[in-house]
Amino acid sequence: MKLKNSSTAKKRFRRTAGGKGKLMQKKSAKNHLLLNKSKRQKDAFDKGKPVSKTNVRRVRSVLPHL
Repeated sequence: MKLKNSSTAKKRFRRTAGGKGKLMQKKSAKNHLLLNKSKRQKDAFDKGKPVSKTNVRRVRSVLPHL
């Protein structure tokens, strides 16, 4: 049987270009209530953050080809 990537996970996670290839995820809270947030705060949401060590195994299981 073919291994397939989860379509929803493909949109939420990406791998960095470095040798180790860490998994990165988008930061939350950039979808609503943006008038109350500063420009600096909104720009920080774009950078993303690494997936926690406890969740790396779970993410890799839904993204076998990433």
